[in-house]
Amino acid sequence: MRIIRRKAKTIKIGDVYIGGNHPVAIQSMAKTKTADVEDTIKQIKELEKAGCEIVRLAVRDARDAKALKKIKSRTGIPIVADIHFDWRLALEAIDSGVDKIRLNPGNIYRKEQVKEIARVAKLACIPIRVGVNSGSLKNRQSSISSAMTKSALDYIKILEGLGFDDIVVSLKASNILDTIEAYRKISRLCDYPLHLGVTATGAPNSGAIKSSIALGSLLLAGIGDTIRISLTDDPVEEVRVARAILESLGLRRFGPQIISCPTCGRCEVDLVKIVKELEKRLSTVNCQLSTLPAKVAVMGCVVNGPGEAKEADIGLAFGKKEGLLFRNSRPIKKVPFSNCLSTLLKEMEALNDQGV
Repeated sequence: MRIIRRKAKTIKIGDVYIGGNHPVAIQSMAKTKTADVEDTIKQIKELEKAGCEIVRLAVRDARDAKALKKIKSRTGIPIVADIHFDWRLALEAIDSGVDKIRLNPGNIYRKEQVKEIARVAKLACIPIRVGVNSGSLKNRQSSISSAMTKSALDYIKILEGLGFDDIVVSLKASNILDTIEAYRKISRLCDYPLHLGVTATGAPNSGAIKSSIALGSLLLAGIGDTIRISLTDDPVEEVRVARAILESLGLRRFGPQIISCPTCGRCEVDLVKIVKELEKRLSTVNCQLSTLPAKVAVMGCVVNGPGEAKEADIGLAFGKKEGLLFRNSRPIKKVPFSNCLSTLLKEMEALNDQGV
């Protein structure tokens, strides 16, 4: 199966492009007080190291807006200013050098205010995200998905009427069915790139599941150009979930895909320990993860282990206290449990060196 992506206009955010044929970009949001420059920079760098490509910062007041200039000067990742209620903060954020502005149509809607923001954003050559949130809707006479779609389209018309079309759109609800339906509707009615997300998803595990269902179904349909996973958790976890979603769909590749069985009574090794350790060691391996073998199988027994390992670029199928190493569908040698990971990593790096 091949995902055919919706044709969206290309938009530039700092040095990251979204829409067109560009990869689906990963976003997150810092959870620090933006005016606390040191804490914010620390978190931005943690996010960037984890694979975040665009980061959003809350701008609540003039102190936050002024802090953006210092933050920009000491970070390299594109910065988005999240603006609510006070339209003048958008102007200050643009003056501080941000790479994109997010506006909420539910609380910044006066045409003269939007006009001035659009004018300044156009001079600075930065885009505006029309960020509709179900909790901020002014009109709920129709369904939530229809109301969010109408809110976005009305705002887009205002911006277009002002000669501004450097636009990204998002429509987020806490209910995943409303979210999915809203994005499906807007995807048919405009060609602007879509920022996907579900808001207020709850606890980390349930939030990751809700986001995976909603964003996965949209991405499968070719809808979505950048994603943000919203979790009540460390924002680095948001990035990890986003990467997992994109890799699972074959839309991005960040490193080897580990295939492992859930284990059962037939498993005679501590497979859970092996897989966790493999993930940990891959995160610090001394070469580019994206150039390592794409698929690594670590299987716990003989029922389907050898078959899965053969289908991977490299893999181990365990029996009792040892495993059989497969490489490019061929069994290579038996490996003792005690040094199975070291052997596997050496074989993976050998494949990398050979350009396999």
